[in-house]
Amino acid sequence: MPTTVTALLVSHDGARWLPAVIAGLRAQTRPVDRVVAVDTGSKDGSAELVESAFGAVLRLPGSTSFPQAVVAGLDDSPDAGPGEWVWILHDDANPDPDALAALLEAAEEHPDADVLGPKLREWPSLRRLLELGVTISGTGRRETGLERGEYDQGQHDQVRTVLAVNTAGMLVRRRLLEELGGFDDQLPIFGNDIDFGWRAAAAGHRTIVVPQAVVFHAEAAHRGVRRTPLTGRHTHYQERRAALFTLLANSRARALPFQLLRLGLGTLLRMIGFLLVRSVGEALDELAALVSLCSSPRQILAARRSRQGRQVTDPATLRGLLAPAWVPYRHGLDFLGDVVTAVTLQAQDVAERRRAAAAENEPPPVVRRPVARDEDVIGDDTGLVARFVTSPVALAIGLFVVLALIGARPAFASLAGGGLSPVPGQAGDWWRLWAESWHPLGQGTDVPAPAYVLPLALAATLLGSPSAVVTAIFVLVVPLGLWGAWRFLRVAGRLASRAGSPRLLLLWGAATYALVPVVSGAWGDGRLGTVVVAALLPWLAHAALGFADPDPDRRWRAAFRTGLLLAVGSAFAPGLWFFALLLGLVVTGAAAVVVRSALRDRSAWGPPATALALVPLLLLPWWLPALLNGAGRALVLETGRLPVAAVDSWGLLTGRVGDLGGPTWLGAVLAVLALLALVPRATRIPVLVCWIVAAVAAVTAAVWGGFTLDLAATSTPAGLGFLVVVLQGAFVVAASLGGQALARQLAPAFPAWRRGAAAVLAVAATVVPVVGLGWFVAGGHDRLDETAGEGIPAYMVLSSKEGPAHGILVLRGDVRHGLTYSVRRGDGVTLGEDEIVDLTPEDTGFTRTVRTLVSRPTPSVVNALGADGIEYVVLPAPADGDVAATLDATGGLVQASAENRSTRAWRVARPLSASAVEGPRSWLRIGLLVLQGLAIVVVAVLCAPTSERRRPR
Repeated sequence: MPTTVTALLVSHDGARWLPAVIAGLRAQTRPVDRVVAVDTGSKDGSAELVESAFGAVLRLPGSTSFPQAVVAGLDDSPDAGPGEWVWILHDDANPDPDALAALLEAAEEHPDADVLGPKLREWPSLRRLLELGVTISGTGRRETGLERGEYDQGQHDQVRTVLAVNTAGMLVRRRLLEELGGFDDQLPIFGNDIDFGWRAAAAGHRTIVVPQAVVFHAEAAHRGVRRTPLTGRHTHYQERRAALFTLLANSRARALPFQLLRLGLGTLLRMIGFLLVRSVGEALDELAALVSLCSSPRQILAARRSRQGRQVTDPATLRGLLAPAWVPYRHGLDFLGDVVTAVTLQAQDVAERRRAAAAENEPPPVVRRPVARDEDVIGDDTGLVARFVTSPVALAIGLFVVLALIGARPAFASLAGGGLSPVPGQAGDWWRLWAESWHPLGQGTDVPAPAYVLPLALAATLLGSPSAVVTAIFVLVVPLGLWGAWRFLRVAGRLASRAGSPRLLLLWGAATYALVPVVSGAWGDGRLGTVVVAALLPWLAHAALGFADPDPDRRWRAAFRTGLLLAVGSAFAPGLWFFALLLGLVVTGAAAVVVRSALRDRSAWGPPATALALVPLLLLPWWLPALLNGAGRALVLETGRLPVAAVDSWGLLTGRVGDLGGPTWLGAVLAVLALLALVPRATRIPVLVCWIVAAVAAVTAAVWGGFTLDLAATSTPAGLGFLVVVLQGAFVVAASLGGQALARQLAPAFPAWRRGAAAVLAVAATVVPVVGLGWFVAGGHDRLDETAGEGIPAYMVLSSKEGPAHGILVLRGDVRHGLTYSVRRGDGVTLGEDEIVDLTPEDTGFTRTVRTLVSRPTPSVVNALGADGIEYVVLPAPADGDVAATLDATGGLVQASAENRSTRAWRVARPLSASAVEGPRSWLRIGLLVLQGLAIVVVAVLCAPTSERRRPR
C-alpha cells in the first residue's frame, strides 16, 4: 500500500520564521506528496509568502482556532486513501532535512504506531532540548521529563511510547484524525496535543517519539513573541485553562471529585507562589482559568460524554503514560529554591552596589594584620568558631545579646502588669476580635478593634499562642533593635563619608539604640506600642533610605516596603504616621528649595508619597470606623491600659516615659554627644539632618502633648512613647556620625589636646550603653510580674466564660469617696479589648441602673440586671458595709460565697437575657476587612524582590 504524506502548514503572523520553514520543508530528503497551507488572518505578509511558495493558501479569519484550521485544511484536500499520513507543521517550526524520512522509517518499524512526533529543539539556539514527547501531571503541568536548559547530547535518542507529542511536527494517520474528530475546539491554541494524545491512547492507539527526527521550534505563542486574537495578553490564562480542561475531560469518573478538589487547592497554592515572585498577572490568570471552567460545567460534561464511547485501553496502562505522582512535589521544591535564590541574589545585588558606592573613591589600601572581621561571622562555615573568637566586635555583640536576654528574664513568664493587659488564651480570640463589628464587652460596643490586633493574630497563628507572641516581642526587642540599628548605621555612615563608620562605633551606636526601650522605662511598664516601634524604627529608616536609590524601580519598591513597615508601626503607635507625614512635608519643602527639579520627577516624590498613602489604606478598617463611631481619640492614644504616664520636656530630652527608666543622666549624656556632633565639619550636614528629625519629633510632641483625653472611665494624656524612641534614635545617629569625624582626631598626627578631648568623649560615650545594660541586667525595674487579681471568686469566672450573658458586675470604692463599676464577661479584658473598653462611651442607662441598685434598689432594677446579662454582683475586698447592707436587703439578689471574707458577692435570681449584649453586623466593616486583606497581599507582593519570570521577547 503506497504511503502518501500531506504536509499541513498553519500560519498566523509568522513572516519572520516562514522563509526558513518553507526552505526546510522543500529540503526534505523524503519530499512530501502535497502541501496544504492554511493562514488565519495574518497581517504581516505570511499568506503571500506561503502562496508564492506552494501556489495556493486557504485564507481564514483571525479568530479561527488551530483545531478549526486543521479541519478546514483536511476538508480542502481530498482523501488519498488509507495509507495517507498528515504531517502538521507550525509557521515557527523548521524541520531538519531528514525529519520526515526518519518519521516514516520509524512508522515502518512500528506499524502499530498511529501518531509519531520528532525531537523538538529550541530555535534559534538549535541545541537546547524542548520536548521528546509530553505528558501531564495531576496538577495540570506540562511535563517533558527534561531538565531546565538541557542540551541535546544524544542522551534521549531512543524511540519510546509517550502520551502525546507536540503538534509542531506531528505525523498522524489521517483516518485517526477523522476518527477522533480532530483536535478539541475547546482548546483553541494550547493543550490540544496532550488532549489528542490522551484520547488516542484511550481509544487503543499508540503514540511514539522519534528522536532521530528533529524539528526546531520557536514556541512563539507560548513565549509571548506573537500575540493572536485567541490569546491576547493573557497567554498564561489560555495555557492554564487548557491544562485544567484536559485533566477534567479525560480523568476517570471515580477520580473526578478528588481531581476537582486538588485543582482548586493547587490553584490557590500556585497563586500564592506567583504572588511571592511578583507575578500578579499570572496569579490572576490562574484564578480566572479555574473560574472559567467552573462556570461552564456543561462543556466539561459534554467533553467527557464524547470520550466515554471510545475508551478501550486499560486505565492502568494510561496511568503509566501520565507523569508520576511525585513530580508536582519536586516542582514545589524547585520553586522554593528559586525564591530563595531570588532573595539571595537581591541581597547580593544590594550589597555589591553599596560596596561599589563605598569604594568609589576610597584611599589607597593599607597593609594590615589579618584579623577576622565581624562580617565573617555570618557567611562561610569554614573556621566559623575561629573567626568568631578572634573578632572583638563579634565577641562583644555575642556578650551583649546574652546579657540582654538575661535582663529580659521577666518576659519569659506570662506577662501582665503596668500598661500590658493579659493576653487571650488562643489566637482565634484575636481573629474574632479583628473580624467582629460588634463586641460583647461591657454592655456591647461597636468601637473597632485596634489595628495591632491583626499583626498580633498573624504572629500568634505562626507561633502557636498569644502569650508566645508577647514574650517574643519583649525578649527580642533588644536583639532586633541591635541588628536593625547596626544595618542602618553602617549604610548611613557610608553615605556620610566614603570610609564609613568604624566597627566599634557601629557597635556603640547599635547597642545604645537597642537599649532605648529598656532604659526609657517603656519595657518595664509593659508599653507594647513603644516597644514594637523601637524594634521597627531602624528597619523602617533603612527601608526609607531606598528613596535615594538611583534606580527608579528600587525607589518604588522601597516605597512599598516603607509603607508596610510604617503601617505596622502605626498600628501599634498611631501617632507615628502623623510624625512621618510632618517629616515628609519638611523634607519635601527642603528639597524644593535645594533641588527644584526633583519635584518635577514623579519617581522622586512619588515613592515617599505612596509610602505615606499606604498607611491609611492598610489601616482603614480601624481608622474609618473609629472616626465614624466617635472613637477617633484612639489616633492619639498609647497602646495598652490607660492612663499612660505623662512625658514632660525633660523626659522627652532624656528619653524617659515613666518612673521605671534607667538613670536620667544617661539620656542627658546622649543628648550632649548629639549636640557636640555638630562641631566636626566633615559630617555636619548629615548630623544636621538628624537634628531636623529631632526637631520635627519635638514639634510633634509639643502638639501631641497638648491633648488630654477625657474618656468614660479615666482621663489620660496622649501617648508620646514613640516620639521618645524617635528622638533618642536621632540622637544616636547624630552622635555616631559625629563619631566618624571624631575617630580621626585619635590619630597620632593630630595635636595632643584634640586627641585628649576625643578620648574623653569616647569614654563618656562608652559609659552610656555599659551602664544602661548593667542596669537592665540587675533587674527589678518592671511591673511585668504584677499578678493581682480582680477579687472575683473562681467559680464566677468559670461561669462568665459560658457566654456573654453571664456577666459579672464589679463594684469598687465606697459611698464616701465614690463608687465605680465595671462589667466582666468571658476571660475579662485582654490585650486589644482594653482599648475598646476605654474608648466606649458611657452607657448612661446602665449607669442609672447601677446607681439605683446601690442607693434605692427595687425589683425592677434587679430585673434590669438580668435583662442586661448580669449574673453576679461583686464587692471586692474591702467591701463597703453600707453598700453590702443595701444589697443584702434587695429582693432578687441571693448572697453568694466568696473566697475572701472581705469580699461580698450576690447572684441575680432573675432570668438572664441571651441577647443582652448582641448588636448589629456592619457590612461596611466586612467590606473594609476584605479591602484590607487584598491591599496587604498586593503590598506584600510589591515589596518582594523582582524575580518575575519574563518570557524572552
